[in-house]
Amino acid sequence: MEAYYNCVSCMNRRVRILTVDGNRHEGVITGVDNRYVYLRTDSPRNQVHTSAFYPGRNQILTLSLFTLLAIALI
Repeated sequence: MEAYYNCVSCMNRRVRILTVDGNRHEGVITGVDNRYVYLRTDSPRNQVHTSAFYPGRNQILTLSLFTLLAIALI
């Protein structure tokens, strides 16, 4: 439940999230429910862009609240 309240307090703010499996994710928290946090990322994962213009490049990443290890405002 602590992860839920931490995410709610960071809604609409840019964060870095560390998961228990060692992955790091950066973006803006756009939503939280009792199981997941929804993170709007800057670019699709594992893709490299060489141009400054990418329409619709923002994605919503869904992370389980149970896998969150740490959340930091950035």
